[in-house]
Amino acid sequence: MLRNSARLLPGLFRVTLRLHGATAVPLVERSKAPCSCQPRALMSSSAYADPRRDFSLPNPSWKKELMALYSKFMELTKSGSWERIPSYNATVLHMPDTEPTEVRNTRLYTRNLDIEGAGLEYAMFLNREEKRVVGVFQIGPYLEGPPSMMHGGCIATVIDIIAGTCALLIYGKVMTANLNVNYKNPIPLGSVIMVDGKLEKTEGKKIFLSCQVKSADGTILHNEASALFILLSWKRGEDSPMSLDP
Repeated sequence: MLRNSARLLPGLFRVTLRLHGATAVPLVERSKAPCSCQPRALMSSSAYADPRRDFSLPNPSWKKELMALYSKFMELTKSGSWERIPSYNATVLHMPDTEPTEVRNTRLYTRNLDIEGAGLEYAMFLNREEKRVVGVFQIGPYLEGPPSMMHGGCIATVIDIIAGTCALLIYGKVMTANLNVNYKNPIPLGSVIMVDGKLEKTEGKKIFLSCQVKSADGTILHNEASALFILLSWKRGEDSPMSLDP
């Protein structure tokens, strides 16, 4: 009985398509994104799987606003006060003095899509003297929360990236202990934003930072945030991280 039913299924499927006038399409096809930033599929996902590829370099999905901010900060790097931070898709490669000892079937959360422009496109720049990290971000169509707007949890993730990277590169391995975000103006999908994080103070193993999220032209304040990170290598009785050399 089961064998006979199985033979009938292809025919039933064809009849259903004719009755409803349906057209079979590949399951991977997507409807048009609700913003001007359309995802650009990579030629091969194997290229994206390379954990040592630097994903903070421009690609064809970058909008002119993102390229303008990137170029602005690249000019600042020529004086030596700023430096561009490479960005990989393996978390362990971002940890100081750490090398992966085995093949890891994991990806950094913000670099986990195989489609350029679909998620977060971004680059980060560090000013060690000012203890400050600035990130320039392009918000892809797969990051939706409210219709046509960036998801609030993704906004918090972006802030955590900038504040955490600042703490990590200045002081060493850290973990987020607290993140407090004030949502002031929604961020439309397809937007380019600038995220500015800087150190405020340290208390023992505690590192306090502030962060602002603004539009590409700086005219709209989207978010303000405060963050607390814990320095994992700190031991009771040691000097505050503030007194350590970067």
